[in-house]
Amino acid sequence: MASETDNITYEESFIKNPRGMKLFTCKWLPANQEPKALIFICHGYAMECSITMNSTARRLVKAGFGVYGMDYEGHGKSDGLGAYVPNFDHLVDDVSAHYTSICEREKNKGKMRFLLGESMGGAVLLLLHRKKPEFWDGAVLVAPMCKIAEEMKPNPLVISILSKLSGVIPTWKIIPGQDIIETAFKQPEIRKQVRENPYCYKGRPRLKTAYELLRVSTDLEKRLNEVTLPFMVLHGEDDKVTDKAVSRELYEVASSSDKTFKLYPGMWHGLLYGETPENIEIVFADIIGWLDKRASHRAGGFESELKRENDAFQVKE
Repeated sequence: MASETDNITYEESFIKNPRGMKLFTCKWLPANQEPKALIFICHGYAMECSITMNSTARRLVKAGFGVYGMDYEGHGKSDGLGAYVPNFDHLVDDVSAHYTSICEREKNKGKMRFLLGESMGGAVLLLLHRKKPEFWDGAVLVAPMCKIAEEMKPNPLVISILSKLSGVIPTWKIIPGQDIIETAFKQPEIRKQVRENPYCYKGRPRLKTAYELLRVSTDLEKRLNEVTLPFMVLHGEDDKVTDKAVSRELYEVASSSDKTFKLYPGMWHGLLYGETPENIEIVFADIIGWLDKRASHRAGGFESELKRENDAFQVKE
């Protein structure tokens, strides 16, 4: 399915992963020009790309970028039990395979490639980078899930019991905790839109999913120093879903030579679409400014770009 509005061409399609599941994919491209670079979206837990990330994608396309998205297993329009992630590594493998294949198409081989990850998508992004450390030219991490905020976690005894149960009743929805929609998005009308979106999951987290999110965020927090790609990390000062202190730590300990940290006073978790219009303008001015600067400096030679030229696009696994 393809459509065009505001000089933006939008297309949807499905791919199959190695486990035989149909995964939803989409793309937004400038209708009358070649994109200056490609941006690959990693959406958050219980969210999806085509509706909740649509405003983000369109802003980026109007700034001259091509944008690609996909719904993970168990999310949005993809196959799978709602918001059930039995193995986070499989989810990352699916995203890596699809996005890598797009980058390696003949028409895209010379284009810079950036990742944009929100919340749990920030964890996906960092694991994509770990999987192929020299493949991506840069990343925008929006309130990344490198650690789940203490306010959102059950107490340690409950975590211990739930971890044991996750192997026995993995799909059960019995994780105690706050309403994430209420906690993540400042604007009431956005909370209403997310609640009314049939492709967003609203139930309690499933046992195995919660276990996987905890496992992955704990692992990432311990290995922040291994991050080497150029990145910008953004966090709202009043975020009660993911931990802003770990975003600061990522900025401080990452091995990247090009890194930026933005902390926004008074802002919540949903920086891309859950804030006031004025705040969203501030956030996107920062994101697009950061991307433009790096996309225009391509001739200066990012490590990944130089490596690709040297290897004649032979990307190693």
